[in-house]
Amino acid sequence: MEQSQLFTKIYYLPPDLKSEVNDFIDYLLNKRKKEIKKVKPEFGCAKGQIYISPDFDEPLDDFKEYM
Repeated sequence: MEQSQLFTKIYYLPPDLKSEVNDFIDYLLNKRKKEIKKVKPEFGCAKGQIYISPDFDEPLDDFKEYM
């Protein structure tokens, strides 16, 4: 559809429908912005942000009586 056809169709709409078209266009633009902002994280992007203590795999003192 060419722009002139689109403008002509919008021109002949009643004011309340023009308002709905305007709202829908705003919705589409906001949706497009959200899609563009989505960035997939790269491998290793959290390096240095997570810490695991050296004794992570050691048995817990609470379970000594069961072992």
